[in-house]
Amino acid sequence: MLGFVFPKQKLALFVDGCFWHGCPKHANMPKNNRPFWEKKLQGNKVRDQFVNRELRKLGWKVVRVWEHELKITEKVTGKLRNLIHEKDE
Repeated sequence: MLGFVFPKQKLALFVDGCFWHGCPKHANMPKNNRPFWEKKLQGNKVRDQFVNRELRKLGWKVVRVWEHELKITEKVTGKLRNLIHEKDE
């Protein structure tokens, strides 16, 4: 996971690795040591949800993109641009 913080906009951007965070398109479960990997990868998802929830409680906007989405720069930049310029209601 790679994270970027925009304090002025109270925006946190996380780039989640497809394997490590369970991308629905690209995640796969290793065959060796499966119980270890199931626990590890599920723990990553639980931690991500916790981080999202805690940041939002503090008034932050949270954006998560998959690593494969970085290939579609217009999609990612558009999502960020909308959130940065979005007026709080």
